[in-house]
Amino acid sequence: MRLHSKLMLVILLLIISIGGIFEITFKNLMETNLKQEIGSKALSVAQSIASMPDIQEAFQSKNPASTIQPIAESIRKQVGAEFIVIGNRDEIRYSHPNPKRLGQKMVGGDNGLVFKGESVISESTGTLGPSLRGKAPIFSQGEVIGVVSVGYLQTEIEKEVSKVQKKIFFATLLILIGGLLAALLISLNIKKAMFGLEPKEIAWMYQEKHAILESIHEGIIAIDTNGRITVVNETAHKILRVPNETLLRGKRIEEVLENTNLLEVVRNGQAEYDKEIIIFGDVFLANRVPIFNKKGVVIGAVASLRNKSELAQLLQELSHIKAYAEGLRAQTHEYSNRLYTLLGLIQLGSYKEAIDFISKEVDVTQGFIQFLMKEIPDPIIAGFILGKVSLASELKVNFSIDRESSFKEIPHEISRDSLVTIIGNLVNNAFEAVRENEKEEKRVSLFLTDLGKDLIIEVEDNGKGIDSTNYEQIFNQGYTTKNTNSNAGLGLSLVQKAIKGLGGYVTFSSTIGEGTIFTVAIPKSRGSVYDGESGY
Repeated sequence: MRLHSKLMLVILLLIISIGGIFEITFKNLMETNLKQEIGSKALSVAQSIASMPDIQEAFQSKNPASTIQPIAESIRKQVGAEFIVIGNRDEIRYSHPNPKRLGQKMVGGDNGLVFKGESVISESTGTLGPSLRGKAPIFSQGEVIGVVSVGYLQTEIEKEVSKVQKKIFFATLLILIGGLLAALLISLNIKKAMFGLEPKEIAWMYQEKHAILESIHEGIIAIDTNGRITVVNETAHKILRVPNETLLRGKRIEEVLENTNLLEVVRNGQAEYDKEIIIFGDVFLANRVPIFNKKGVVIGAVASLRNKSELAQLLQELSHIKAYAEGLRAQTHEYSNRLYTLLGLIQLGSYKEAIDFISKEVDVTQGFIQFLMKEIPDPIIAGFILGKVSLASELKVNFSIDRESSFKEIPHEISRDSLVTIIGNLVNNAFEAVRENEKEEKRVSLFLTDLGKDLIIEVEDNGKGIDSTNYEQIFNQGYTTKNTNSNAGLGLSLVQKAIKGLGGYVTFSSTIGEGTIFTVAIPKSRGSVYDGESGY
């Protein structure tokens, strides 16, 4: 059975139960009130008759019935009572609606208290049937000489109750019909509010949504129009450095994270994409989107947070691949030129010159490769430097490796990728710097040493140099003085991040028109992390 059918059935049964209870309760209440009202009326009439002088004096006559009967019948007709019976101490009737029963003994057996001087309301069965009676004693000189009984038949009372009961029944029927319509409207409205889904489907969707939120690598935070958190996933807990056991739902967003701008998105209904936000010193890219209902009204907002360092890492890996590809391309181009030179010498018959050319190239190449293999035995770093040498040759840049360099003792815990990032970006920056100057000689040198407790990396160029006004900003992500491509401004920020990750520092000195020297120091032991900032 579907949800709206269950709702209709439950509401209908509830209304029927309430209607039945209402009818029974009202009937009993009405019957009790009516009996109380008629009993009080009967008693009042009985007391009035008992206090009439004519009635009291008639008891002293030889034939009391001749005086009392007419008076009693006249009053009975006026008040609408079923009977008014007056009797003496011996319960002999002096009045009765049926004259044939005058002089006979009263029936009912409820006169005991009356003869003791009390007025009572009682229910009993007499010659006319079950009745509700009001009884009062007749006094003469302080003595009870008789009793007045004014009664209304129970059947008459039941007729009055029946009339009221019919009205209650029709009222209850109208309530049931109204309840049925209300149940239908409520069930349809609930079905509409739940988008026609059943509880099981909603439960499944909730579990599915929870699984999706937890599988997303981005932090997700949603709020309502009051700024209270409604959804937060595990990644967001990690970003906010809040344990998963801590309940964030229901808290105001400002109490958990400032400057999210989510409330502003709720107010203006405008989405924001790829906005930077700093959380505990880390830079995140935030996307903020308003949540609309079917009527187009904003009912909340959701934000996704992604660590920008992850994007930087992807760019770093891409930069490595690009550098490797450029190195291969440069090497191919260089050796292609040498092959053409060799071919020309052979075609000209200059065999001796061709042999000398080959020997020279082999000696130079083999000598440099042997130097790298001896002093920089790490294949990743050596191969990377060899690629940069080929790239420099293509760019017409004189790139040299200081022959005093030695990079043999690199601890295993120091990431080779981080070292490649540092060396590669510093060398690339140096290449770009010398290509922008107008000097004939474009010179870049690299010095590496592992002597002492630190790894030292030094890159020197004879470019234009760095303006002193830019010293404080060159390591900021996105900052650049070049008008080249969209990736400019990332190199030095990646360098600084990699150096910090290794516990080192970077310094530089620069002279306008002469060039720049960058020096990096990385401790071999992780226990010797530098507290200082990069400087100049």
